[in-house]
Amino acid sequence: MTAKTYDAVVVGSGPNGLAAAVRLAERGHSVVVLEAADTVGGGTRSAALTLPGFVHDVCATIHSLSSPAISLDTLAQHGLRWLWPEVPLAHPLDDGRAGVLHRQVDETAAGLGTDGRRWRRLLKPLVDDWARLLPQLLGPVLSVPRHPLAMGRFGVHALQPATFSAGRFDTEEAKALLGGCAAHAFLPLTRPLTSAFGLTLAASAHAGGWPVAAGGSQAVADALCARLHELGGEVQTGVMVRALGDLPPHRVVLFDTNPAQLASIAGDALPQRYRQRLRRFRHGAAAFKIDYALESPVPWTHEACRRAGTVHAIGTFAEIVKAEAEVAAGQMPERPFVLVVQPSIFDPSRAPAGKHTLWVYGHVPHGYTGDATVAIERQIERFAPGFASTVLARHVHSPSDLQQYNANYVGGDIAGGAHSGLQLMFRPTIAARPYVTPNPALFLCSASTPPGAGVHGMCGWHAADRALLALK
Repeated sequence: MTAKTYDAVVVGSGPNGLAAAVRLAERGHSVVVLEAADTVGGGTRSAALTLPGFVHDVCATIHSLSSPAISLDTLAQHGLRWLWPEVPLAHPLDDGRAGVLHRQVDETAAGLGTDGRRWRRLLKPLVDDWARLLPQLLGPVLSVPRHPLAMGRFGVHALQPATFSAGRFDTEEAKALLGGCAAHAFLPLTRPLTSAFGLTLAASAHAGGWPVAAGGSQAVADALCARLHELGGEVQTGVMVRALGDLPPHRVVLFDTNPAQLASIAGDALPQRYRQRLRRFRHGAAAFKIDYALESPVPWTHEACRRAGTVHAIGTFAEIVKAEAEVAAGQMPERPFVLVVQPSIFDPSRAPAGKHTLWVYGHVPHGYTGDATVAIERQIERFAPGFASTVLARHVHSPSDLQQYNANYVGGDIAGGAHSGLQLMFRPTIAARPYVTPNPALFLCSASTPPGAGVHGMCGWHAADRALLALK
C-alpha cells in the first residue's frame, strides 16, 4: 500500500505547532501533526499532578496575549472558554502594602498615590493603541509597521532598561509592578529592551485582563485539535521523529522544536554551516516549578492578593534587580523572583469543593541542579504567613524535569531561548525571514522564532504563512 502524501507535516503539538497546522488546513492543505508524547499540548497541557480531583497546568496557565491564532471566534465552538480573575496582578510588599494592577488603567492609577498620574501617562497611550500595537508585537521584528506612530510611542519607552523606566516612579508599589512584569524577560533589568517586556505585559493586563482557560490550559490544545480535525487534518501521538526518514511523504515540514533538534533531524538536508548556527542558539535562565494542592486559599496578608490571578512574590524593585542579576550570573538567589498563579479562585472546576490549586515557579540559573523548594516557599510564606499549613501535596518540576517533559525547555528555559544580545531581536539566527531555512521545504515554528514565548500560537501562524508560499 502506498503511504499517504501530505501537503504539510508538523513536528510537535505545542500551541505553535497546532496553530500552524490549523492555519494550513484552513487554506485547504492536507496536514498531519506528529507528537512524541501520548497527549497533545506541549506548553498547554493539564494533568492530575498531585491528588485526585486537582487539575494542574503543567506549563502555562495565564494567557496574557490574545491572538488570531487562538481566537474564540473559531475555538469557542470547540469548548474553549476564558475566565478572568477579578485582579490580574498583585505585588505584595513587606510592610503590608501592595502594588495592584487592575483591568482599568484609572483604577490602577488610583491605587498608586503620587505615581498614579505617571502610571496613567505611561500606560494609557499603549492601551489606547493596543489594537494597533498587538499585531506588530506578535509578529517578526523586521517588518514595516502598519501603525508607525503607535509603534514609535511604544518604542520610545520599550528600548530602555527596566531600571530606567522604573526610575520615573517614586512609590515602591509602581516600581515593583513594572519591574515584576519586566522580570518575565528572564534578564537582568539593567539590559536594554527589558522595559518592552514590562510595558507589554502591563498593557495587556489593562487591555485583556490575563484570562485562563476554563478547566485547564489543556482546553486550548484540545480546541485547536478539534478545529484541525474539523478541517480534515490529523494528529498522531506517540510518534518520535529522529530523522526526516521518519516522516510520511510530504511537501513541507514545520518544526515546533528547538533549533538544535531541527539541525539533528534535518541532517544533510540543511547546509552544515546553517546547522552549526542553529546549534549555537543560546538558552537562558530556568524555571523551577511547583504545583500545589491546597486545603484552603493562600492566606495573603494583603487583601488584593487573595483576588488576584497572578502574584509576584519577591518584594521591592531593588530585590527584583538583584535576583535577576544573580540568576544571569549563574547564582541561586536567596530571595528569588517567584511567580504565583492561583486559578481555582475563579475556576472552581480545578479542585474539589473548598480546596484549591496553586502554580508557582521561581527564576533559577540555567540548568540549576539544586532544590529551590525552600527558597520559593519562604518567599510565599513571607507575604502569606501560614501558607505551609494549607499544603496538602506538592509536585516539583526542576529544570531537568522540565526538559525531560518537553525537549524544547533546554536546561529549564521555558522561554524558547535566551533574550540576551541579538537573540532578543533575531531568533533563531540573524535573518530577515526567521521561519524559513536554506531548504525551501523545511520551516521552524517554535518559540525559538518571533514573537517568542507565550501561548499565542503566532510563531506557528507566521511560519505557516511562509510555508503557504512554498505550497502554491
